[in-house]
Parts: sequence; C-alpha cells; structure tokens
Amino acid sequence: VQLQASGGGLVQAGGSLRLSCTSYGETLDYYAIGWFRQAPGKEREGLSCISSSGVDSRYLGPAKGRFTISRDDAKNTVYLQMNSLKSEDTAVYYCAAGLRCGGDYGLGHDLEESEDWGQETLVTVSS
Repeated sequence: VQLQASGGGLVQAGGSLRLSCTSYGETLDYYAIGWFRQAPGKEREGLSCISSSGVDSRYLGPAKGRFTISRDDAKNTVYLQMNSLKSEDTAVYYCAAGLRCGGDYGLGHDLEESEDWGQETLVTVSS
C-alpha cells in the first residue's frame, strides 16, 4: 500500500498540528497504521498506532498525553493530532501500514518492520 503523510509545517512551541496519512488507490480499512518520526541525528522512534477497526490504539513516550491518533475510513485517512508541541518534536514524520497495532516492542513487529511507508512530512517547532 502506498501511503502519504501530510500536514506538517512550521509552528511555534505550544501550538498544534494535525498530520494526515492517506493512501491513493487502496483502502486503508484493513490496515493498522502507525506514526513514526526521525529527528536529525537521531534514530527513528515510534509514536502511536491504531488498529484497523479503530478500537485499539497505542501511544509511546513522546506521544503520551499530547498526541491523539484517529481514523476516518470514509476519507481513507488516519490522523495524528499533536498538541503542546515542543522544539524537540521537530522531525520528519512518517506513517506505516501493517496488520496489527501493538506487540512486544515499540508499536509492534508488523509496524516496526513494515515495508509500507509513506512519503514523510516535516514538522518544525520554533521555540
């Protein structure tokens, strides 16, 4: 499945952004979707995932309490609402598709090892 992330941009610290992950030409209904990011000079880190049904979701460290994942299957889109942004949130953000959200490490093996990645979107938070 080909994914595309969008919605990034420049925002001041304390502000909000909503990222979107969509697929053109294929439904996301049957996929769990995960959001990841990679800051300059740092390793990729998982943020959040949502199951194909939308019932289950997971949040990892940086996303807990500030980010909210959701999906709108009618729009074939998964969102990541990011609030109270900090300068350390500056990174390129990616979405990935897999069969399962969650597992024994990170966002789960399916998403952490997914080969279905989308085009990234850059988020820059100014302090």
